[in-house]
Amino acid sequence: MNKILIANWKANPTTPEEALDLFDSYLSAISDFRDIRLVVCSPFLYLEELYKQLQATKNKPETISLGAQDLFWEKSGPYTGEISAEMLKEFAISHVLVGHSDRRYKMGESNEIINKKIKAALEAGITPVLLVGERNLGDDRRAVLEQQLAADLSGLSADQVTKILITYEPVWAISTQPGAKSDTPESALGAIGIIKNFLDSRFQFLASSFLYGGSVNKTNVVDFLKHPEISGAVVGGASLRKEEFTNILKQISLY
Repeated sequence: MNKILIANWKANPTTPEEALDLFDSYLSAISDFRDIRLVVCSPFLYLEELYKQLQATKNKPETISLGAQDLFWEKSGPYTGEISAEMLKEFAISHVLVGHSDRRYKMGESNEIINKKIKAALEAGITPVLLVGERNLGDDRRAVLEQQLAADLSGLSADQVTKILITYEPVWAISTQPGAKSDTPESALGAIGIIKNFLDSRFQFLASSFLYGGSVNKTNVVDFLKHPEISGAVVGGASLRKEEFTNILKQISLY
């Protein structure tokens, strides 16, 4: 089964030239590796240029697509600064991040808003990548995950839930967090077990695989992805370092 890597650039890089150069390195690297699906989530500002570059690429790899870091839940209207799913579709966006910890905890995004965004993405035919996870090491993980999932997936059918990529993202493991502590595959598998049980209980949906996010890098990516329950990863800072990200692609293709 193909592994999926989602490169989340966050608010990086700072110029279109740097964005195109980074994306070009992905285009060059991905053709050398098999069984990997790569989704590149750049800032909105660069999506049009990246889309043009992808369309103009000779022998365009079918295993790479563009994703968005966020979306708004209305199709259009008086919502200053927002980007709708209808706008994103113009650039063949395949996936969108929803519920990322940056937006949950730094920007105060509520579960109600996350739920609206998931529904908007599904209606537009864009795959939501829902990120859930506890903020602090020692939090009641089961309670946090079940509360987030219950609210984020409210009003969705089992069929709709099967179209969502659920990612376990322990915020305490992200390297930019004060006092960050690396997560372990065993810990991630425990969280995934909680998520699986919730989906089975609430939706009678026996999910078989999930993504992991939380300071994924070249030294730990295989440790997580070698487990069949983890079908991919959301990669932040390491996706901005060309050599390291190519190394990540290589490691995944070889194990």
